[in-house]
Parts: sequence; C-alpha cells; structure tokens
Amino acid sequence: MILDWMYWTKPTATFFIALFLVLAAMTVWQTLAPSVPRRGLLPLVTTPGTRLFIGIITAIFIHLTWLGFTDLSLWIVFPFAVGWIVGVLIWG
Repeated sequence: MILDWMYWTKPTATFFIALFLVLAAMTVWQTLAPSVPRRGLLPLVTTPGTRLFIGIITAIFIHLTWLGFTDLSLWIVFPFAVGWIVGVLIWG
C-alpha cells in the first residue's frame, strides 16, 4: 500500500481503515434493522450509533490523557479503551 502522499504510517492507516469499517458496518446494521432509542447507564436516551460515537470520542480522550501523563506505549492503554467502547455500546 502506497501511503507516501500524506506520510501515513501503517498503524495510522490501519486505525482509520478499521474506524471506517466499523462505521460502515454500523450504518448497514442500522439500515437493515433500525433500533429503538433506549436509556442505559448514560444520562440520556441513545441509539447504538450515538453510543458508538460517545465510546469512540471518550476512547480518544483516554489515549490523549495517557499520552499527556505517561511516556509508556499506547498499546498498554489500548485494551482498556476498546473495553470502554464495548462497555458503552452494551450498557450505555
């Protein structure tokens, strides 16, 4: 894969491809089987798409906080961020 046009690294490209695939899968799922908004642990009524967005945004902040306070690898916090997204999707 040629990524020189924007100086993308393979991990960055992998991240954005995975993000696009998750969003595409959510779009197809919600098109084929629309969901009913519900109230979970979050203090607002949400749909699965809303919970996915909230989970991704908060996972970004988890990573940025990790970068701001430690010099350790992001791979250490990555499983916690993914677990957070899954938890928001299930119980949010």
